Amino acid sequence: MLQYVLKVAITAIVVVAVAETAKRSTVWAALVASLPLTSLLAFVWMHLDGATSEQIASLSSGILWLVVPSLLFFIALPVLLRAGWPFWPSMLASSAVTAAAYLATLWAFHRWGAGG
Repeated sequence: MLQYVLKVAITAIVVVAVAETAKRSTVWAALVASLPLTSLLAFVWMHLDGATSEQIASLSSGILWLVVPSLLFFIALPVLLRAGWPFWPSMLASSAVTAAAYLATLWAFHRWGAGG
């Protein structure tokens, strides 16, 4: 139980650090947020929980392929905001575009036997 609480606390600290850094410098916050911190934490937690090297490698490969559709969010959001869309509709539309891209990517993986 203590290990679970530690995992949640460290993960929360990373998210809060990005949000607080953004108040002072969006460039530094973007740098921290763009690091694969979530992935690194997941790999460490998996290793500490006894996952095999193959399981960690498989997750890493899956993340690589799913980074591509996730980039659409970071294209759509600033485009919509700069076009004058309000924040919440921009977030919703960007998330919808990203979800559609994820579904298309997963469908392609299934169709051609690629991915995890």
